[in-house]
Amino acid sequence: MFIGHNAIGFAAKKAAPRASLGALMGAAMLLDLIWPVMLLTGLEHVRIHHGDTRFSPLTFTDYPWTHSLAMAAAWSVGAAILYWIVSRYGRGAIVVALCVFSHWALDWITHRPDLPLYPGGPKLGLGLWNNPIATIGVESFLFAVGVLLYRDTTAPRDRIGSIGMWAFIVVLAAMYIATASGAPPPNERLLAWIALTAWVMPIWAWWFDRHREIEAT
Repeated sequence: MFIGHNAIGFAAKKAAPRASLGALMGAAMLLDLIWPVMLLTGLEHVRIHHGDTRFSPLTFTDYPWTHSLAMAAAWSVGAAILYWIVSRYGRGAIVVALCVFSHWALDWITHRPDLPLYPGGPKLGLGLWNNPIATIGVESFLFAVGVLLYRDTTAPRDRIGSIGMWAFIVVLAAMYIATASGAPPPNERLLAWIALTAWVMPIWAWWFDRHREIEAT
């Protein structure tokens, strides 16, 4: 799943309004933020293979340290502890943990059976990616709901808070369209370097979120 993860980051602001959207977005994306680092260091592997699923040309050969159920749980706990140490916001720490773990849950719905329960363990996946129309419909719906929840939870204090948010949304949508309809990179190493650019998104979210305030209820 792609923008489905961003949807969780947006929606989580309603559950933990004092948390920065940057932290929530980074938590929801965390497994995919670490994944290209693992690829470049050779700890995990992927192949570009057209037809692996009808939606994605990527064959996830092995990614036990980022995308196994056990490690997703471990990353969730680690992220929550780190967030609590920095912020002392207990509710935010719980929501951060849930955001991190949601990544595995959403991937379980979309991926074919390539998500291990634990490193070296059996693999799971419901395979929604084999139905591109359903995939796009589900992700688009989740994204719209997440954006609306964030918009209704916060209000811009200035133009950065408004324009920065909508520019972020447009860029995410454009990236999703390009991913769904464009050709993949020519090799796996370039794919990893491109994937590293996703680190910009939590920083961008942190930036415009600082220019928004929680709506009074």
